[in-house]
Amino acid sequence: MNYQKLGKNLKKRNRTPAQIMAFGFLAIILTGALLLMLPAASKEHIVTPFPDTLFTAVSATCVTGLVVVDTGVHWSLFGQIVILVMIQIGGLGFMSFALLLTGVFSKNVSPRVRNLAAQSFGMDSARGIKPLVRRIFVGTA
Repeated sequence: MNYQKLGKNLKKRNRTPAQIMAFGFLAIILTGALLLMLPAASKEHIVTPFPDTLFTAVSATCVTGLVVVDTGVHWSLFGQIVILVMIQIGGLGFMSFALLLTGVFSKNVSPRVRNLAAQSFGMDSARGIKPLVRRIFVGTA
């Protein structure tokens, strides 16, 4: 199998904003679930079963507050921080964090990213997206 060709084909596809956001949330959820499986994430330094960590990650990212295990009893400080970060990303929005990181690591945000962010916030145009993201994070802080 030619993996280079496969990689180029994946990059060429034009993803819709909904697909990009869904993939972003999926990536956040899976990353959080895998981090919560680490022994360092539990107070007893054991591996928490994947279904429990996946449920916790989905619940935290979607800000529903449902839990399988008691957060204060089962999770260590590391695990609680992972959950808190997922709650913040879910609550503030995946695209807010994507714009923040893009703005931090590069001076220019591409028009495609601005349009994607505008659509995720339900805006008709990308004008004013940077001040909106700034207000979101300043207000949260």
